[in-house]
Amino acid sequence: MEYKHSVPQIEKQILAKLEHGYGVGLENATNDQIYKSVALIAREMMEQGCSEFMAEAEKTKTKQVYYLCMEFLLGRSLKNTLFNLGVENDFREALRQMGVKLDSLYDCEPDAGLGNGGLGRLAACFMDALATQRYPAMGYSLCYEYGIFRQKLVDGWQTELPDFWLPGGRIWMHEIPEKAVEVHFRGHVEERWHNNYHECIHKDYTTIMAVPCDMYIAGMDGKGVSRLRLWKSKGESFDMGLFNSGNYMRAMEQNAMAESITKVLYPEDNHPEGKSLRLTQQYFLVSASIQDIIRTHLFQYATLDNLPDTVAIHLNDTHPVLAIPELMRIMLDECGYDWDHAWDITTRTVAYTNHTVMKEALECWSQELFKMQLPRIYQIVEEINRRFCQQMHDIGVDGYKVGRMAPLNDGYVKMANLAVVGSHSVNGVSALHSDILKKTVFNDFYTEMPEKFTNVTNGIAHRRWLNQSNPELANLLTQKIGRGYIYDASQLKKLEAFKDDKAVLKELAEIKHHNKERLAAYIKKENNVTVDPDSIFDVQVKRMHEYKRQHLNALNILATYLWLKDNPNADFVPHTYIFGAKAAPGYYFAKQMIRFIYKLGQLINNDPAVNQKMKVIYIEDYRVTLAELLIPAADISEQISLAGTEASGTSNMKFMINGAVTLGTLDGANVEIHDSVGDDNMLLFGMTTPEVEILRKDGYHPEQIYYNNPAVHCAIDYMRGGVNGVEFGDIVHSLTTNDPYMVLADFDSYQKAQGRAVKLYRNPETWQRMCLINIANAGRFAADRAIREYADNIWHCKPVPSSTAPGTDAFATK
Repeated sequence: MEYKHSVPQIEKQILAKLEHGYGVGLENATNDQIYKSVALIAREMMEQGCSEFMAEAEKTKTKQVYYLCMEFLLGRSLKNTLFNLGVENDFREALRQMGVKLDSLYDCEPDAGLGNGGLGRLAACFMDALATQRYPAMGYSLCYEYGIFRQKLVDGWQTELPDFWLPGGRIWMHEIPEKAVEVHFRGHVEERWHNNYHECIHKDYTTIMAVPCDMYIAGMDGKGVSRLRLWKSKGESFDMGLFNSGNYMRAMEQNAMAESITKVLYPEDNHPEGKSLRLTQQYFLVSASIQDIIRTHLFQYATLDNLPDTVAIHLNDTHPVLAIPELMRIMLDECGYDWDHAWDITTRTVAYTNHTVMKEALECWSQELFKMQLPRIYQIVEEINRRFCQQMHDIGVDGYKVGRMAPLNDGYVKMANLAVVGSHSVNGVSALHSDILKKTVFNDFYTEMPEKFTNVTNGIAHRRWLNQSNPELANLLTQKIGRGYIYDASQLKKLEAFKDDKAVLKELAEIKHHNKERLAAYIKKENNVTVDPDSIFDVQVKRMHEYKRQHLNALNILATYLWLKDNPNADFVPHTYIFGAKAAPGYYFAKQMIRFIYKLGQLINNDPAVNQKMKVIYIEDYRVTLAELLIPAADISEQISLAGTEASGTSNMKFMINGAVTLGTLDGANVEIHDSVGDDNMLLFGMTTPEVEILRKDGYHPEQIYYNNPAVHCAIDYMRGGVNGVEFGDIVHSLTTNDPYMVLADFDSYQKAQGRAVKLYRNPETWQRMCLINIANAGRFAADRAIREYADNIWHCKPVPSSTAPGTDAFATK
């Protein structure tokens, strides 16, 4: 099937889609109908490209990568697709001739409700990088009907509303009901010996159908296309007998319960029903995905013996770790493999990335719940545990150590332990994080099996976060260093040659100012607050969590406000402090942090004594599309987690490549940013990880800092009395008693770093030179580089040999 990209052909295709899909002509079509028509054309282009690409991969027997993740934070697809396929300008011109603005169509598309934070955005960036570099890849996740949630702040308190994204987002999906698979829950297992073969039969189970809905992600120039397969849950059948007997609600309930599995991403799990649903979601994802992988593999090879040589299955964090026992189940129960052979195949096929050192994210499930929901899988986990513990005892490992490493212990199934036991590779996502995993979280494993552990520092899709989000900067780069950086981000290093070129530095400043004006217009429209584009835009956008320490930032803002009130004639560089974040629905303290920032903003923004010098803005419902607006406008990138708590971060990389200066601790990938740009081009503060450990060991007493630091004392006392009419006793109590993330310990150092930032910003040439050096050294944080490291060191796979010259549009008119 051919696609022609001439302007008349594009116009003809759009008109045909409007007529056949919506029964309207251009004169009666809405922007939404035109958007969906253009999206459908783009989707069909990618479907064709994916089909051709995968046919090449199959023909050349190129190893296939399967990437399992509970979330893929895609954002919008239309702009990314048209840009990557190299047809954006053609579509823009065709639509212009039709009297339609392409940018207005971009605004019709909702952000895909398939992700939440950095984990999901990383997965989306990786799909782009895999496609661009022609690695055949399929991502697997769930088709969430309502996504995470839409955030609404009511007097500063986060309220969760359903995110109705599918009406505008479904156009990107191709549902394939004929490839649906069955997933089985509950029931019981019968065991018996049959001709010397130990047979397990899972009986009386509940069946849920998993229906695949495919989305596509095009690589740059369409040289490769990744497929994202999303599973939608559906009841096996409608019970007509129940309905006809008058049990109407019961008949409907069965289907409703089945479909609840893919309603919402991360349902709250602070109650038994929520825990049960989360476990159900995770098994539903892995069972459907592993069955699909095996079916595809057997269709081509007719044996699983070569699975590790032809397939790489990657588990992105602990959520999909049940893939390990599920793969064992299929080989044992359905393919007739003995345990040792099946275990060898499984462990050589599966790899695992750990994304956090936070205890709450190292999932554990109670044995009772696990056994009730997944009886056969529980049996397999029991046997994995028994054999692993026996193996460790046989080589003389201490019993207490074996207990800490066991996948099954203390009444819990420990998913991180199961992941390490069942994978051939375990990696962290920054040099510091991987080192911490070896020294603390997985130290027992590392001392026994060090060969399993490695590092791959995270990366971002730089084409999206630079070329698409910041086109003026991209144009400047292209003028000065050529287009090579689009394909090879390391070529950004060439920009350093211009670090003393005053004309280039001036252009950088002008581009940043334009981006700040664009963001200021959005803030005026959405928040009804006027902000000064000439002020310092100090930005912290990420999940709301204590360890990310948004309350450290806010406490400093409050202290600065109080100081300005006492010193109204002080020489002060105007600041606009910008926050954006969602808190987990059940995370009460994080919601209090949001309200504190919001109320602080109300107090400051409405105080005529200071509001010409400082403003505080909380951007509601933070998401990818807003990040694309915010990040190019930032002067300062706040990356202020307590050292040793952030695995990597990726917003730090996005800010860096857009010319913001990092104000941060030596945590996560900040360490590698510092290695790249040096002390002079980064605003470092706070304790290092070893210093944090020493302070914790020696005994940390935040109340002493409260009494001895006048700025801290003044700010916290003000909080005690309430901020704009709301008391924040929980935050005050946390800061002055246990202060788990050592906000007060780093406060003085943080204030001094803010002071250095002001001094540097006062010299525009010095500041812009810092910005340029950050951009020039951001290439090492490209997702392309990360994927090459995964491919070379973990998956041991190669790209599909290209049948077209590099840079050729694979979709060009033939």
